[in-house]
Amino acid sequence: MGKISTILIPFDFTKASKKALEYAVGFVGRLDDIKIVLAYVSGNCNLELLPENFERLEKEYAGVLKNKLEWEIQDGKLNNTLEEIAKKDKIDLVIMGTSGECKQNNKQTNTANFVLMGKFPVLVVPQNCQDFRLKSIALVIGREEIDDTRKLETLLKIARKCNAQVHVLTIENQPILYGYSEEEEKNESAIEYYLETFYKERVFIKNDDVVDGINTYAIKNDIDVVAILPRIHNKNSNPSEGELTQMLILDSKVPTLVLE
Repeated sequence: MGKISTILIPFDFTKASKKALEYAVGFVGRLDDIKIVLAYVSGNCNLELLPENFERLEKEYAGVLKNKLEWEIQDGKLNNTLEEIAKKDKIDLVIMGTSGECKQNNKQTNTANFVLMGKFPVLVVPQNCQDFRLKSIALVIGREEIDDTRKLETLLKIARKCNAQVHVLTIENQPILYGYSEEEEKNESAIEYYLETFYKERVFIKNDDVVDGINTYAIKNDIDVVAILPRIHNKNSNPSEGELTQMLILDSKVPTLVLE
């Protein structure tokens, strides 16, 4: 299954993008041969004012990364340009920061818009996230059968890189029996296969509010990352508008890994 070799960070010098870079640097570590590509999509900005800022960042992280930071500086629409860069540079993982400022206005952030495109695995890091730590992951799944289990490969790569344990979590938000259907047994077999020895436990939590149930479990159990498989990858279910994904991106107290 290989490993993560190239990470893309959409970077515009905001606090949120700087937090994403700090997190990525912690993930990569000093000795690992992982390349970080920073993508600056200019829009209407004047690129001539920015070279010194790029150089300052390169110097700042030169002593803590094995590979030099790389830049992709382009003009264009944000999502389309990021998609082009990710394909060209053969990106394994996108790490994005989010401020969550659009929550009260019920608007989607740029981060949410990109994630909901569903083209790449994305790790969303809240701006107020603490320093990097990745020892425990909560994979959230429902009762529906996972259609494309290959999406779990990214989760395994991350767990293997950080030697992290994966808790598999289902929020029981309906008055039905959980854990015993044929679909759930297939999910269990697939998860055991993909996650190998990094699979720690299977947990069921009763809570009518799925996001609250996830956040409560994450806080109580010292979870570092919440991972989700968007409903579009489940068999026999209609693709949603990405409500759960968007709510987690805006409300999660820890980074959210969207497995695409």
